[in-house]
Amino acid sequence: MSQGSPSIETPVPSRTLGFMLMSAVIVAVALFLAQQRKQQDADGQIPALPLPASLPGFSAEHWYLPDDSALGFVHIPAGRFTMGSNPAVDPMAYGNERWSATRRQGRPELPSYYIARYETSVAQFAAYLNATGQSSSAVEGLAPDLPITGITWPEALAYTRWLDLVLRQSDQTPAELRAFLEGGGRVTLPSEAEWEKAARGTEGQVFPWRSGPPPESVNFNGGEIRAVNAVDCSECVWGLSDMAGNVWEMTASPMQPYPYSEADDLEARDGEALWVMRGGSFADGIGNVRAAVRGGVDPGVRNEAIGFRLVISARPSARNP
Repeated sequence: MSQGSPSIETPVPSRTLGFMLMSAVIVAVALFLAQQRKQQDADGQIPALPLPASLPGFSAEHWYLPDDSALGFVHIPAGRFTMGSNPAVDPMAYGNERWSATRRQGRPELPSYYIARYETSVAQFAAYLNATGQSSSAVEGLAPDLPITGITWPEALAYTRWLDLVLRQSDQTPAELRAFLEGGGRVTLPSEAEWEKAARGTEGQVFPWRSGPPPESVNFNGGEIRAVNAVDCSECVWGLSDMAGNVWEMTASPMQPYPYSEADDLEARDGEALWVMRGGSFADGIGNVRAAVRGGVDPGVRNEAIGFRLVISARPSARNP
């Protein structure tokens, strides 16, 4: 071979190449095992979220619902109530609380229903996650008796659907609630009309408490989020806690101009609207903890000041809620 000609060498397998091949096999196996673990998680085989064996005021045997004869549900009788705001009576009223161009307030009639005495708690939502093999950062590191926040509107609905099924299937469901469910009721989010009637009663009062300055039970104006059963509201019409303050509460009603119509709720579709939230939060001022105040929330929003409470409602539904 003449000098200057290019040399041609026979390739020799190197240790580096062998190591690379072995590494690729290890990576592939690791990815396969990770996928298998992911599938196991989807099958509900993930570790349970830690929940206390007991929680004062709540029943661990009943999915951490309140420990009373009706599992914390309060009956609201059928009938009419005053909805919306009259600025002559409530100078803080916002424009979206006016019933129509010609009327300041309306008088809708609702069938009877049940509403939760307390906002839905971290423990209650965690019980659902454990039962369905899911996980959520919304419950991590939080006290079990705080209201669940940081979840989306569809996630709140998913919890209500699960609890509806659980109450129908369980032999521990109180007879009163079972009869209502069997008669056409369902666990869901309240319509804004159901929420407002539960908050203000039938007398048209401005705040959930009957009159006077805010009582100790109202958590607002820059306070801190607190346990759902921290303070009872004896001044409130039906004794419901935190209908003013603590956290905003999502409803099943789309944000639309008044007058309120149940048909609006039936025609709305998931993801196509802002949804009404009610009640104000620990961070809000007095104007946002009135019984008629209407906030709006995008269905995908997660916020530490937004939670929800349950109803067992007899209202019709074209979709669930």
